[in-house]
Amino acid sequence: MKKSAGIIIKEKSLLVLRSKNRDTFFAPGGKPDSGESSEAALLRELYEEIGITIDTSNISFFGSYLAPASGNESIELTMDVYTIHSYQGEIAIASEIDELMWVNTSNIDQIQLSSIFKNNVFPELVARGLVH
Repeated sequence: MKKSAGIIIKEKSLLVLRSKNRDTFFAPGGKPDSGESSEAALLRELYEEIGITIDTSNISFFGSYLAPASGNESIELTMDVYTIHSYQGEIAIASEIDELMWVNTSNIDQIQLSSIFKNNVFPELVARGLVH
């Protein structure tokens, strides 16, 4: 399975979301539709999930990660992660999203975060000084 995810940082905190009827928080993004690129899927999902629009010139590739899919460990998930440098609109929950939260080192342990972001992306953001 393939997914795209976006890193959105504000005041040294990372934006994470939680879907309705789920316990795990994740970065905004989702699965590409048939024939859709990772970047196009990310831009579409960000609009659907949190109502923001982004020009492709305002994203950069952060990394690609491999891990068992959350909730279905028998499926291997490949996640392309992008940094979002700027966007248009106000971030607000929409679609299947039930909650959004800004996390940093002071509150990250209070939530259940998807494995790729918990084990790979978040520690790298801290090491680079992008999140405190």
